[in-house]
This record gives sequence, structure tokens and C-alpha cells, in this order.
Amino acid sequence: MLDFCANPETLDSFRWFTCYLTTGKHLNLYFSVITVLVLLGITAPVALAFGFAGASAARSAIAPFRWIGKTYIAIVRGVPDIAFFLFFVIALDQAIEYLRHKALCPEVTDPVWQGNDFVVCQAAKMPLGNSPQWVHETYGFSLAVLTFAIVYGAFAANVLFGAMRAVPHAQLETAAAYGMTTRQTFWRVLVPQMWVYALPGLSNLWMLLIKATPLLFLLGVEDIVYWARELGGTKTPRFTDYPHGDWRMWYFLALLIFYLCFTRVSEIVLDKLMKRLTHGQATTGGEAQRKAAA
Repeated sequence: MLDFCANPETLDSFRWFTCYLTTGKHLNLYFSVITVLVLLGITAPVALAFGFAGASAARSAIAPFRWIGKTYIAIVRGVPDIAFFLFFVIALDQAIEYLRHKALCPEVTDPVWQGNDFVVCQAAKMPLGNSPQWVHETYGFSLAVLTFAIVYGAFAANVLFGAMRAVPHAQLETAAAYGMTTRQTFWRVLVPQMWVYALPGLSNLWMLLIKATPLLFLLGVEDIVYWARELGGTKTPRFTDYPHGDWRMWYFLALLIFYLCFTRVSEIVLDKLMKRLTHGQATTGGEAQRKAAA
């Protein structure tokens, strides 16, 4: 808070808005923007790792691995995101506490499910009740990252599975004819070439992931949509030094501009990445680059 903000009633419009936009709650709003960006930065590679593992398993010659990969893709893609978020976070949280309860409190013989209540010993709580606030926030954020990664990892797995199948089979046969093992063919021929086929689908998936970040509130994370709704609602002089009417439209307009700018930057980066991947490739993009250079 700035020094001249001590008495908001004496401020002119410019200083009033300057003080208003630097209150503690607005700092939480700005911090939530960083939270969303960090979530995307961590979730994207983790989801891609889930997707690569799922796609590799789905095309495995070992039947159990193939069943696991295809089941993972089919089940997660077939469940609405909001339903999966509501179910998975509760189920995972209870599973962790149940295992901790069995390991840390073996003397407690009462069932953990007591009617509609899930009751574990205090030592099994995750996180502990006396843990610092940052531990609770880190735990909730970790659950959010894992949930997003599992959901969008299934979509990434489907994209990568199709990209692997799009690589010309003749190239794989040529690699085998030159004496490459199945593992060498996979890592040296299939994987390097599949990205050019996967990138359009992964680009769309990245955009969907950006648009899905408002679902963070379902996972207990105070995101930018939460704070925009909280700050934009009507505030009366009785409860705040900065009273105002219903400003939610303006806050959501700011969010709209933020997401549009973010997606535009993403499009530029992805377009440059696509040009780099298609350079010299026998694809439509590669042919267009050769014609432009001729």
C-alpha cells in the first residue's frame, strides 16, 4: 500500500484507482496470474509425458501394456473434465490419507468410512492441520497439476498415437532392413518424425489447456477467475475502504484480454515451431518452404 493511500476518501480519481489496484486482494489477483502461468508451465510437459507413455503403451506389442494404454485413453477422454476433476481429487486425497492412516495409526481399529464421513487419525491428515499455509497451498497446487496432467495427457496420448501411425511405414521397414532393432527404430526414426504430425493436434490441446485453467477453483486453488469475481462484485463502504458498484464486467473483460493475448503469443510460438519441424520434411509445410525458397 502506498503512503498517500491512508485516507481513500480524500484522493482524486487517479490516486484512488492507484491505491485500489494495489490493495492486498489485488496483489492476490496478480499472484494468481503467476499461479496460472506456473501451472501451465509444469502441466504441459507432465501431460506430454503422460501422453507419450500412453501412446507408447497403446501401440506396444505386449498385450497388457496395450490394454492399459488404450483403456487410459478411452476412459479419461470419455469422462467430462469437470466430473473427472470433482471425482479424482477427492478419490486421490482420500487414498493418500487412507494409506497414511494404515501406516501411521495401526492402533486405530474404527472404520475410516463412517456413514457419509471419511475419518482418519490426525497424523494421517494430508497435509497436517498444523502445517503452514504454504504447505496446504502447495499440496492443492500439486493435486491440480496431477489432475490436469492426467486429463490432458489422455488427449495428448491420442494425438501422439495417431502421429506415430502417420509416419510412413516404409521408413520403419527401411530402418529394420539396415539392421536397426525395434528400440532403435522407435527412438531414431519414429519419434523424431512423429512430432511434425503431432504438433497441430498438440497445439489445439495447448489452447484447450489454457482455456481450462478457470477450472482450478474446483480443485481449491484461488485462480484469476475467482479473484475477478470476488473483487468485481459490489462493495459497500461498510465493508471496504474502496466501495464500488458491480464491476465484474470490467474484471472479466480484463481476463478476456489477458487470455486473448496469451493465446496469440502461443500461436506465434507454435507457428515458428511448426516451420522449424517441417523444414526439409516431405510434408505440405516442407514443400511450401522449398517453393518459397526457390
